[in-house]
Amino acid sequence: MSISVSKSRWLGSVAACAMFMATSAAIAAPAAAPQSAREAELEARLLKLESAYSAMNNEVLQLRAEQEATAAKAAAAADASAQTGQKVAALEAKPTAPLEGFNVAGTTVKLNGYFKAVSSFTRYGDGDAANGSLIKDFYVPSQIPVGGTREGNDYTGTAKQSRFWLTTATPIGKHLLKGHLEFDFQTSPGTQGSQRTTNGYNLALRRGFVTFDKLLVGQEWTNFQYVGALPESTDYVGPSEGTVFVRQQQIRYAFPLNKQATLTVSVENPETASITTASATLVENDDDRMPDITARLNYVAPFGELSFAALLRQLSADTVVSNVAYGDHATGWGVSAAGKLPFGPDKRHDLRFMATYGEGIGRYLGLNFAPDAVIVNNNTAQLETVESFAAFAALKLGWTKTVRSTFMASYQKANYPDGYVITGAANSKAWSAAGNLFWSPVKGFDLGVEYRHGERELVSGAQGQFDRLEMAAKYSF
Repeated sequence: MSISVSKSRWLGSVAACAMFMATSAAIAAPAAAPQSAREAELEARLLKLESAYSAMNNEVLQLRAEQEATAAKAAAAADASAQTGQKVAALEAKPTAPLEGFNVAGTTVKLNGYFKAVSSFTRYGDGDAANGSLIKDFYVPSQIPVGGTREGNDYTGTAKQSRFWLTTATPIGKHLLKGHLEFDFQTSPGTQGSQRTTNGYNLALRRGFVTFDKLLVGQEWTNFQYVGALPESTDYVGPSEGTVFVRQQQIRYAFPLNKQATLTVSVENPETASITTASATLVENDDDRMPDITARLNYVAPFGELSFAALLRQLSADTVVSNVAYGDHATGWGVSAAGKLPFGPDKRHDLRFMATYGEGIGRYLGLNFAPDAVIVNNNTAQLETVESFAAFAALKLGWTKTVRSTFMASYQKANYPDGYVITGAANSKAWSAAGNLFWSPVKGFDLGVEYRHGERELVSGAQGQFDRLEMAAKYSF
């Protein structure tokens, strides 16, 4: 660019000299003399030089403009390069996001789960819990000892609630085919060892289903249950007697009604759980002929989540009572409402609740605290449904972003059919209350401590008490 400017200056100097010489010659000629051919020629040359000078002057101005534009572009490019360098440096300073699963032949596969260790100190107010019973691992209201002659105390430590699940997702055109397979070690009793030696426990299926867009087929939480209402607890379940709690095979379809509401309907695996007027032992009859039918409406809004569910069943039992062989059927039904309502700063607090009522739905409530029906023998043996009501409420308080507590209360009452003498050993009602404190020092790692008191009452009026202090550590991945 400096060469171009020097050239323009040189051309300008030559033009100026030429003009001076031509002008001097014109002035030197006599003013009154007539114009000669020589003078005409000089005048023509002068005009030509003036034109050339004007053209060169325009070229100089254009070259200067181009130089200024080039300098401006160079400055802008340098500034953009500096900004890009800063952005790259900032991105390089950030930790690399972990890969979400891996791809196999067009299918995304993910493995998730958690490791959970639980230690508990338990006092049973009316006798010892049976060896190997589930209540030693988590709160099962129907297994609270009743009628014992002394208190029982117990310490238990286990990691069998650790859980793993595998998920897959395969795009098929505009559709998505997904799978979910989930296991833990709590669901099935162990056969590879004992507490005396290796503490081995069996891997057991919890959930296993596939979804194709809005269709679900396989084993999943019953559509009658709103899982989102379950509160955080060190326990395997938490407010056991007050919640719907069943996993089973089903065929479910979702119908989105609008952006906030979705209706899901399902047909699910049936099973009638009954007792007799003489025995409180629960029996799985395995005589069902029709699937259980459920429908649930989910509503999600800025204030929280609500769920309304309904259940329709046909109960069946073919058995022998007092040497009388018979088969009978009865209709069971139930309704349930649940919700989760967040509030407070950053919505760290929330209120969760569930209330369920119906007849012939005992196996759906409180880990089958009460039976679906009673087999009675009144000359003509028949199946009579049991009325049940269950509810719980839980208040979560987020003290900080990493420290939180939940306080919960739970209740269930079973009403047996009138006109029959029911065995006094049958479960009548249960309730519990609990409070906990959780701390998450880092993401994915939770430490919790919880105290729970529970009571169980039989038809005879006999009662049993349960107190537990429990600590848990869980690492989720």
